[in-house]
Amino acid sequence: MPRDKHPVSRNDISKNALKVLYRLHNSGFDAYLVGGCVRDILLGIQPKDFDVTTNATPEQVKSLFRNCRLIGRRFRLAHVVFGKEIIEVATFRGHHADEPDSKTAKKNQHAHSDEHGQLVRDNVYGTIEEDAERRDFTANALYYNIADFAIYDFANGVDDINKGVLRLIGDAETRYREDPVRMLRAVRFATKLNMQMDNAVREPINELASLLANIPPARLFDEFLKMFMSGKATANFSLMMELGLFQQLFPILKGHLSDAQSPAYQMLLKAFKDTDKRIAEDKRVTPAYLIAVLLWWPLLARKEQLENEGGLPPMDAINIAAADVVHRQSQRVSIPKRFSLPAREIWQLQRRLQVTKGGRAMKALEHKRFRAAYDFMLLRAHAQPDEKKLAELAQFWTEAQNNPAKLKTGKSGAPTGKPRRRRRGPRKKKPQNNPDNGSA
Repeated sequence: MPRDKHPVSRNDISKNALKVLYRLHNSGFDAYLVGGCVRDILLGIQPKDFDVTTNATPEQVKSLFRNCRLIGRRFRLAHVVFGKEIIEVATFRGHHADEPDSKTAKKNQHAHSDEHGQLVRDNVYGTIEEDAERRDFTANALYYNIADFAIYDFANGVDDINKGVLRLIGDAETRYREDPVRMLRAVRFATKLNMQMDNAVREPINELASLLANIPPARLFDEFLKMFMSGKATANFSLMMELGLFQQLFPILKGHLSDAQSPAYQMLLKAFKDTDKRIAEDKRVTPAYLIAVLLWWPLLARKEQLENEGGLPPMDAINIAAADVVHRQSQRVSIPKRFSLPAREIWQLQRRLQVTKGGRAMKALEHKRFRAAYDFMLLRAHAQPDEKKLAELAQFWTEAQNNPAKLKTGKSGAPTGKPRRRRRGPRKKKPQNNPDNGSA
């Protein structure tokens, strides 16, 4: 597609991405923008990041850029770092032989699949045509050439974009087995781009969803962020539930989400809607809050078990239950401490907010996590409309933020009075009149 037939302009491309493209081109290498950034510009969406592909090997890319680091085991990549922006540079991928020692395998290049068909090593380089066949979706097999400013479309991706259809390149089951994360990407692209999944894309997902258990937890956490922190959390949640993917990411929630009218389901749905609204309004969001929501019901179940069977006091039970559920969930989706610790504070504050008068209530109001804990309490009240005490408590703290003096009277409105001073040490006895001690 020549320059005059498409809307992609260098004005739409990051200056740092252009630096990478031109340096590769001027050094005698092929250099293309590839994938989502080209697709998004065609759709009138501002890309969040820019990926480059080239016939230069990762080592050759590193030799051209001092600000470059090599990453990845499954497929070697070069990251060229410009402050907060990272331009990812990948070498053209090629077709791999079935066996590493096959005569058709290229020297010093090999791929390896596990027993599920998942590629665990894939450092095989090839041509741009081979690279296009290795892409996952037709809409992502688009290449913008910095040499002639043309777009190269190897899989009718532009036509699928215009039709609003999401199609896989190659056999769907094989591609999902090679990389099960493609099932999550299918959901994300369908909701983000407002595209309909082709039947071949949708049908195998329910059967193959369990393959996500083979993905490293840290990688699934990155996918969790993309799914639920990008403004499409509600749509992604609904489609993931329909296709059996959400249950694979959060198996700890299976027993709580069987009914769409259950408090747990309603609480998650409202949290995702609120998150999408905040992102649309350009307000701050944090994964810690969503983690607190997602694990709340397993936390309650474990807390009650510890109280009933172990005889633990409530706060000790909360702390132990929190450690347990975070650890169990992290076996599937990794939860960094920078997010799990704030989530635990939100949980702990739910008990502290039950105290509505005196110094303890004032300290809770001044706590750095109070606002998140308050929002969390409102969410609980929404999911449990029959819990009148919870609704009253939420209303109290709503009013207390506007009128902190309310904390002096508490929920009942009765004045608390001045606190009694605690007596320190034994009370001194008054001397008594005794003839033997010389007193009159």
